Amino acid sequence: MAQKKVVFVLGPPGVGKGTQCRKIAHRYDFVHISAGELLRQERLTPNSQHGELIDSCIREGKIVPAEITCKLLEKEMEASGKDKFLIDGFPRNQENRDGWDTTIGNRVDVLFVLFIDAPVEICIQRCMNRGAAAGSGRFDDNIEVLEKRINTHIQETQPTINYYEELNMVVYIDGNKPEEAVFEDIKKSFQRFDQN
Repeated sequence: MAQKKVVFVLGPPGVGKGTQCRKIAHRYDFVHISAGELLRQERLTPNSQHGELIDSCIREGKIVPAEITCKLLEKEMEASGKDKFLIDGFPRNQENRDGWDTTIGNRVDVLFVLFIDAPVEICIQRCMNRGAAAGSGRFDDNIEVLEKRINTHIQETQPTINYYEELNMVVYIDGNKPEEAVFEDIKKSFQRFDQN
């Protein structure tokens, strides 16, 4: 059986990871899995053994333990029946990387890390706009939680980016451009998957 292929998609909250992942998934036939969405769904699942812990981590802007996130990611990948995945918002720290390596890593080929970046103030404004949108479903898009999430990103995720940078696996994308311009930049890294 062909080994599953993964692209990790990282960047600060509000940089547009989800928007760009949907575009990539549509054009290049990848399955988009948002780690954050999986965790938010799990937290709302009745009788979930991890729901309370996930809820607490999200409200505090902290990173959910890797064991929980990796199990949810693995389950979602298996359920899809596909072999190419965009994993959005993961791995966010060394514990995530270690958890991935011990649970799934030997069965998956990580192609590269797509890192979308933009100034903090732009990201905060985007999140606030998203949070104000009717029915966004993102209770964590408020200034108090956002500041914690941004700090967590800087303190914990940046070293993860540096780790992959040393392995020459990071593709940097300027997320402070119009949506379509960002996608044009991203497409250069996915040309090998172009079916058109």
